[in-house]
Amino acid sequence: MILPDLVTKGLKLIFCGTAASHASATRGHYYAGPGNRFWPLLFDTGLTPRLFQPADDHLLPSLGIGLTDLAKTASGMDHDIPRTAYTPNRLHQLITTLRPQTLAFTSLTAAKIALGARHPAGKTTHPALSNIPIWVLPSPSGAARATFTATPWHDLATHIRHLT
Repeated sequence: MILPDLVTKGLKLIFCGTAASHASATRGHYYAGPGNRFWPLLFDTGLTPRLFQPADDHLLPSLGIGLTDLAKTASGMDHDIPRTAYTPNRLHQLITTLRPQTLAFTSLTAAKIALGARHPAGKTTHPALSNIPIWVLPSPSGAARATFTATPWHDLATHIRHLT
């Protein structure tokens, strides 16, 4: 396993990416690439009380936020990951077992792999994932900078703030 799941029961939100980047695999922390906007987005949207760094990833569950990936045995850019490394059934089982209040995919590609079809950015549900609210987010990766918009990230944060 490249990066362990940082999840527990009772979470408000689990973020799911495709796979750890090379930088994340090397550093042993989620979203550790130098151009990745994940950590600044969490702070800018109010999901975290301060700007966390990748080495702080283990602190997120105490804030009700978990982290996982679809591919746990491979790392790199999406085009580097063999299709056989993706395990959407493992994610489905994880979500069914832990029952978070919300699931958010940190890329359209992750959502497509997990849900079996392309979904636009924004809110959706899926019967295989217990019909919990699912957010499909534009990738915060520096490689996706040209197509990035923060609006769905802010919409997700608003949704999370309204959960009990």
